[in-house]
This record gives sequence, structure tokens and C-alpha cells, in this order.
Amino acid sequence: MVTISGRARLAGVLGWPIGHSRSPLLHNFWFERYQIDGAYIPLAVAADDLAQVLDALPKMGFLGVNVTLPHKETVQTLVDELDPLAAEIGAVNTILIDAAGRKMGLNTDGIGFLAHLSATVPDWRQRVQKVALIGAGGAARALAATFIRAGIAELCLVNRTRARAETLLARLDAQACRTASVDWADRHRALDGVDLLVNTSSLGMTGQPPLDLALDRLPQAAIVADIVYAPLTTPLLAAAAARGHATVDGLGMLLHQAVPGFSHWGGRAPEVDAASRRVIEPAL
Repeated sequence: MVTISGRARLAGVLGWPIGHSRSPLLHNFWFERYQIDGAYIPLAVAADDLAQVLDALPKMGFLGVNVTLPHKETVQTLVDELDPLAAEIGAVNTILIDAAGRKMGLNTDGIGFLAHLSATVPDWRQRVQKVALIGAGGAARALAATFIRAGIAELCLVNRTRARAETLLARLDAQACRTASVDWADRHRALDGVDLLVNTSSLGMTGQPPLDLALDRLPQAAIVADIVYAPLTTPLLAAAAARGHATVDGLGMLLHQAVPGFSHWGGRAPEVDAASRRVIEPAL
């Protein structure tokens, strides 16, 4: 076990409430694995106290924090510098604190998804031109912005409320990417010609309704991903695997999005491997 000294590298996760967060399990596992003198602490912070707590973190020696609900949008105005991708997404999930105490806000959700996708389907960049996202919430914003920056040719958003999908697309810098929103009633037909299908909604999560989506029109070579990780194999992924599609689960995104933060406060890039997954899986 790592001994925590007065020189420990400190980090944590801010949220309200915070007891549900799996981040302490993962980051403290990495601290111990690499024999780093450090600790990662869950911090239950109410909205009214958020600004004061963020101001205090550098003074207490923290090198950074992750941010979860309900603070991801609010902290954009409380950091010293906002990464352009985080600004476009409109949310921050990681704050890095430098030696001068300055706070940089990042959003690593899309980066984490692409890292997991690359680890699972290494040739996805050669295979994927058209992406369809189910949902129009924070995760959809993060993935849409990240995919556009990665250079995909076409992005389609399918959401139960089409107006919300259109609002999301309007705030993105689409560049050379063609974008479109699709009515929920047309969601099955929206899979024509799709190379990568991603469910970013809560549909299919334990305790939530299933995602009602027929895969008949999805090309056989398409990749199917789900950011839901409870259960690990969602009905969507099970149906896709039965049709022979390559599938990508949601746990890998959760693990890979943690890498940029730990690389800063841990002082080295952690390996996302089977051991890292085993730390989180029992808590799902």
C-alpha cells in the first residue's frame, strides 16, 4: 500500500451528491499501481459553495479535480482558462491546476470515447465516414464536437425531441462535416449508410426503458457503441453482436476519459487495461 506523505499529489472529484462516483476507485488504484505518493478524494460540494471550494483547491495543494453533476456547466465560468473543445461542448469534466495555481478546464468525454473506440476497433478511422448519435444531451454534445474535429464527413442526431437535437447542432462548429437531425419516428430509416452508431442516451440503462431501435437498415460493416455501462452489455449491444457488428461498450469510455486528468496529477499516463476494468466492474 502507498504511504501518503505531506508531499502527496492530491486530486479529487467534485459533485453533489458524490457517493455514486466510481472515480476514486480508479484513480486511487492507479496511484497504488504506480507507487505514487498521492490520493484522490471525493468532494461533496453544494452549488453555493462551488466557487469558494475551487478557489481553495490550489491553496490546499490540489493538482486538479474531476467534475460531475451538477457542476459541469457552472465551472466553465470559474476556471482561469477554458479549453476550446470544452467551450464548444459547453461543459467541463476535468480541471488541471498548474504550479501558479491557475485552473484549466477541459472536457475529456469525447477524447475518452475515441481512445476506447481506437483500442476496440483500431481501424475505425478508415471505416467511419457517417456517424449517427442517439440522444442530444451532454454526452451527445461532447461526442459530436469531438467527431467533427476528428474529421468525419457526416453526423446525424436522432433524439426524442428533434428541436433539442437542432439546438445542439446549431452551437457546433461543423466545419466540413454535413450535419442533420432526424425525427424520432424516422429513427430506423436514419441508420441507412451509417458506419458508426452510438447510443448516448440513458435508454437501455438499468432502470430505464429500452432503446427501441431496429437495426435492419444498418450496414453489416457498421460499428455499434453504447455509452451506457450498467449493464455492460446493453440490449442494443446484444442485438448488434447477434447481427455480427463490432461492438464497443460504455465502460472503456469511463476509463479512458480519466487518463488526461491522472496524467497531470499522477505525473504519468496510466495504462487502461483489464486490471483497470476489474476495479470498476464490481461497482457497476
